[in-house]
Amino acid sequence: MTNLNATIMTAASARLSDSQDSLSSEELRPMGALPLPADAEVRIAGAVREILEALGENPEREGLLDTPRRVAKMYLEVFSGLHQDPRDHLKTQFSADQHHGAVIVKDIRFHSMCEHHLLPVYGKAHVAYLPAGGRLTGLSKIARLVEGFARRPQLQERLTDQIAQGMEDVLAPEAVLVVIEAEHMCMSMRGVRSPGSTTVTSIARGTWLRDSAARMEIMSLLRG
Repeated sequence: MTNLNATIMTAASARLSDSQDSLSSEELRPMGALPLPADAEVRIAGAVREILEALGENPEREGLLDTPRRVAKMYLEVFSGLHQDPRDHLKTQFSADQHHGAVIVKDIRFHSMCEHHLLPVYGKAHVAYLPAGGRLTGLSKIARLVEGFARRPQLQERLTDQIAQGMEDVLAPEAVLVVIEAEHMCMSMRGVRSPGSTTVTSIARGTWLRDSAARMEIMSLLRG
């Protein structure tokens, strides 16, 4: 029976892998909004109750009685980015001033959740872009873009890519540079237990990808 189960699982994994290979990155991890099931809060609360019971706890005791409902509301809040298209924030644009120099927004604080362990990831993002045709967006809109993509089950690498792609999709700038520095609770409170470790990811697009001197100039402004 064990060998049979292993064979079934292997075949299922192979089919899943084959189906994923035929899907684009956008289809596997949509940039846009996912529909929110009407019974999401009830289902999450039920799942949390199951976890508590599986741990040997009593969900009926005073301290845990409202915990499933609280956790359900918390998950709907911290994962709210799944049910919006963060790129919509960038549709507020200005071009009258015809600014053509770099625009840099540093130290955008964010909180996300590692999709591997559903534990917090928190840190700061730095976003720079070189407007095309003088096309600008509000500075707060860039922060909202970061927040929207962060409020999803995430990988830091993907978050970095999605922020850059979102900027390209809506603003079509001549260049984009995104740097994220973050601490992962899945490293700090479990496993290797290395609190204070910081992961840094970056991506450059457009002119700053091709021109290393220009890229280094922007990087120095981000660090300064």
